[in-house]
Order: sequence, then C-alpha cells, then structure tokens
Amino acid sequence: MSDELKRITAIDDPYLLLREVTNRLADAQQEVTELARLRRRVVQDLHAQGLSYAQIATKAGLSRGRIHQIRHTGPAPEGAFLGRGAVIVATPLRRDDERGRTVVAVDDVSSGKSLEELARSYGLDVTSEHVPVNGEIDLNRDGLVVVCGPRMSQQMWDTYAQDPVLRWERAEGGPWTVLDRRTGTAYQSGQDSNPARPYDVGYVGRLPRPDGNGTLLAIAGIHTQGSLGVVQLLASDLNALWGQVGDHHFSALVGVDYDPETSEPRSVELLTPLYRHDEDPSA
Repeated sequence: MSDELKRITAIDDPYLLLREVTNRLADAQQEVTELARLRRRVVQDLHAQGLSYAQIATKAGLSRGRIHQIRHTGPAPEGAFLGRGAVIVATPLRRDDERGRTVVAVDDVSSGKSLEELARSYGLDVTSEHVPVNGEIDLNRDGLVVVCGPRMSQQMWDTYAQDPVLRWERAEGGPWTVLDRRTGTAYQSGQDSNPARPYDVGYVGRLPRPDGNGTLLAIAGIHTQGSLGVVQLLASDLNALWGQVGDHHFSALVGVDYDPETSEPRSVELLTPLYRHDEDPSA
C-alpha cells in the first residue's frame, strides 16, 4: 500500500474521505491515461526505427501480441501536442461598447468548442474558461491552450514577444501583420487589403510561460477566422505536427480561405515552416 493510500484510508471524516477518494481517482485516471500514451509512443518510436514487434517484445520481456496491442490501442501519442492529462481551453471575452456589455464572438466559441472536442478525442480531460475583457489571465498553469491575440491581452502580447521568429506588428492606425524575421515576409489579412477578400492569417505556437516552468499553446488570428483555420489544421494534421515539433517550443503561420457568410474555413495551408525555436536557422 502506498503512503498516499495509507493517508487516505486513515481519514475518519466520511465527507472528507469521499472528497479525497474522488480527487485521487481522478488524478489516478489521468496518470493511467498518460502512462498508456507514453507506452504506445515508445513502441511506436521503436517500430519506426526499424525494430519488429517480436524484437521489441523480446527486449522488453513482453509477448509479441502484447506489443502489437499496445501499438494499436490506447490514447494516441500526438494528443500530447495539446497537453498531458488535462487541458484548459481559454477564449476571450470582448467588450461591446455599443450595447455596453461583455460578449463572446461566435468564431471564438467555435474555436474553443472544436479544441475541446479535439482534446477529448485524445483522452484528455478538458475545462474551459474565458480571458476577461481586461486581458488578465493566469498563464502559469499546465495544459493551457489560449485562443487570444496580442490585442486582447497585455499578458499574451508579452508571451508572443518571446517568439524569436514570428513577430506581431501594427503600425499606428494601420492593420495588424505578422513578420517572419527569417524571411522578411510580412503577412496580412485579406480583410485588411484593398479590395478586401475572405482570407485570414492564423498563428500557432508553443511558448514559454511567464514563470519559466512550462509552456502554453497559443493560437490567434489577425481576425477570428485565422483562429478557426488553426484549429482546423490541428484537427486534420495533429499527428504530422507532433511528429515535427514534439513538445519543443515552436511557431508557425497558417493561411485560411473562408466562407464569408459563415467564417468556416474552406482551405487551410501552412504559410511558414514549423519553426523550432531551438534550431539554428543557419544549420
């Protein structure tokens, strides 16, 4: 019996005992899910290196059938792109000055719900919350996925500023752009061009938390349609994205052609490479 289990079983108060058991079961289930994900990832990586299931089984002291089962069942490794165990999906609240009230943009709701569904499909527990109108949000938490651009939050502006490759910019009174510092290309939304067209640019990146003790996944569009495009890319290509960047710091831009009536993406493409921030661009 573990020390933690001994501590729980020694609790006399039945209500406290019930609460502690419930919380411990939730934590234990998350651990089981992530251990199963890690186990499948190890088998998958070894097989990709050229080892047969029989060879892996022999070296691990398990049966070939068990190794084959591990490889094809359980939570997929790429779910770790979003987080481990549990994720928090945060979307922004906006101020409607005309009506004098706080609102949520329909596109932000769609982005948040789609991210929640994607995370749950990989066996992750999901909670949701909003970035308040003042932009103040605690970024020093594990599993945080924030759909919020630099305009909506000073804290997110500071977070995006840590990106060594892609820089958000806005000339006084002008539209927002994102500059690729490696190529010198500045990307602009089609909504801000003349004539305007239904095209937007989205950003996705894994960036350091302010406390330096972890990372967060940041998603933003120059307009809301860009965020929708990023989420669609994650839903369709998460395995490929995970294979290229793993859990390293990275960032990339996404181009989104969308339906002007519904804002739903019609086509999505990477505009930049998946820039690993720990890689030497001259290598």
